[in-house]
Amino acid sequence: MSKLILLVGGNGQVGKELQKTLKPYGNIIALARPAIDLSQPDTLVRAIGQYQPQIIINAAAYTAVDKAESEPELAEIINATAPKILAQEAAKQKAFLIHISTDYVFDGKNYCPYQETDATNPLNVYGTTKLSGEQAILHSRCSDFLILRTAWVFGAFGKSNFVKTMLRLGKEREEIRVVADQIGSPSWAKDIAETIAKLIPRLSSEITGIYHYTNSGVASWYDFAVAIFEEVQQLGFPLQVRRIVPITTAEYPTQARRPAYSVLSCAKIAAILGTHAPHWRQRLRKMLWELITNCPLLE
Repeated sequence: MSKLILLVGGNGQVGKELQKTLKPYGNIIALARPAIDLSQPDTLVRAIGQYQPQIIINAAAYTAVDKAESEPELAEIINATAPKILAQEAAKQKAFLIHISTDYVFDGKNYCPYQETDATNPLNVYGTTKLSGEQAILHSRCSDFLILRTAWVFGAFGKSNFVKTMLRLGKEREEIRVVADQIGSPSWAKDIAETIAKLIPRLSSEITGIYHYTNSGVASWYDFAVAIFEEVQQLGFPLQVRRIVPITTAEYPTQARRPAYSVLSCAKIAAILGTHAPHWRQRLRKMLWELITNCPLLE
């Protein structure tokens, strides 16, 4: 049965992919600013009241991790207050809410993949506000919800991500220094969107709660960068870079602290889907081929 799906954040990395992957499952109303603005809560209430969706997907967030340190109030409104309002309105409409969260709710002190039940302890404003958004949903009157934590998202859409940054720097510089002591799992936006789409027919009170989803495999940002340049070189992408130098977090100070290890255990969602996520390197190769084929010089 076709559903009316309200997609908040339709122009982002995951949002753009969701617009394609959700088509078989319903009528999609994809909204982005200025039609809907997470910093203006009344626009959320108005949109949900207007469309009366059966499913609400929040793919929007304040994701500028370092900038959030100097804009905590704005990050709080977008990442915490807005999800609270979405949950409240979803409860009124008896709609199912799917909310995308992050690995940065953890402090990175684990030595094995984080499970959904592990204690959270964010290190920065971004992670703190995203955790507040999760808690707002958990403590709301919305009983039908799914919080999907993911990590290190890359894709063809959106203004910037690590892959696009590396490609830009690779065209401009002979040497690039990349942090090698932060470990996570790169995740293709298309795979995240396809996972959400696969969950749509299964949505029920039996699968509410928090789930983790990333591509399989782990890497440091340095490993990720090396893989990007190896893959694009095979595709004939013009590069100036000759040296990729591994450095420590201490050698690359940033406004926001980041977890040293934020690998997520995805066993819980794999049990529902009946399959494990593909390896990040395989998906990076496919994403780069699509990106460069469609826009060879990435101007």
